[in-house]
Amino acid sequence: MKAQFLIVLTCLLFVRAQAQSVLFDFQNAPQYAALPINLTVGGVTAQFSATGQGYSIQMYNTQGLSPAGFSGLCIYPSSVYAADLIVDFSTPLIDFSILYAPEEYACDSSATMRVTAYLNGALVGTATTNAQAGTWPTETLRFSSPQTFNHVVVHYDAPPVTGGDYGPIFMADNMAVTPAPQPIVLEQATMRADGAFQFAFTNTPGSSFTVWSATNLAPASTNWSALGTVTENPPGSGVYEFTDMQATNLPMCFYRVSSP
Repeated sequence: MKAQFLIVLTCLLFVRAQAQSVLFDFQNAPQYAALPINLTVGGVTAQFSATGQGYSIQMYNTQGLSPAGFSGLCIYPSSVYAADLIVDFSTPLIDFSILYAPEEYACDSSATMRVTAYLNGALVGTATTNAQAGTWPTETLRFSSPQTFNHVVVHYDAPPVTGGDYGPIFMADNMAVTPAPQPIVLEQATMRADGAFQFAFTNTPGSSFTVWSATNLAPASTNWSALGTVTENPPGSGVYEFTDMQATNLPMCFYRVSSP
C-alpha cells in the first residue's frame, strides 16, 4: 500500500510559479561607458550593444532636457544618426519593456518605435508603439509572448508622419524584463519509515513556496489546504525540501506547490 501511495504522490505533485519582473534602471552602469556593456540585476545578465555609432551611458539631462520618467543614468545616443539598440539576455524571457524618448521638438506626431524578439536567432515576434506628440516625449515600448525569447532589437521604425523638427535617435531608461518561470525538477520523493512523505525539487534560488494538499483532485479550490512553506536547504542552493508528517493518517493525498 505504501508503494502505491508513493507513486500517486510523485506523479501528481506539481508547482505553479509566478514570474517576477526585474528592473534595469542603469544606476549601476558605468557612466560615460560606450556600448557594449553587461549589467546584472536580479540574477539576469543583459548585454547591451548597438548598430551604427551606438549609445553610451549618460545622465538623462545631458542636453538640459528632462524627459518624463527618466532619472539618473540612461542609455544615450552617441550620434545624430539612427542606431538599433540590441540586448541579449542570460535567461529566456516572456516580457520586455523599455522607456524611450525620441528626439522631437513640439512635433504634431511622434516616431514609430519597434521591438523585435528572437530566441537563439529565431524570430519570436515584434511590436510597435508611438508616444504622444511633444518635445522629447516618452512612451514604453513592450513585447510579451508565451514563447520565450532571449534577444531583442529596439529600432527607430519611422519618423513622425506629420514631419516637424526631429532626429532619428532616442534615449532609453527603465528596462523591465520578466524571466520565464524556471522548470521544476522533482527529486527525492520518499515515504519515510515513520509514515511521513518527503519530497524535494529544484527551482530559482531565494524563491518562496507554499505546499497545499488535497485528498481528491476535484476542481474546487476549497479542496486544497495549505500545509506550510518549503525550506531551501541549504539557503541559496535552489533545492527545496518539504516533509508532510500527517501523510501517514491519509489513504491518499495530492500535493501542489505555489509561489506568490
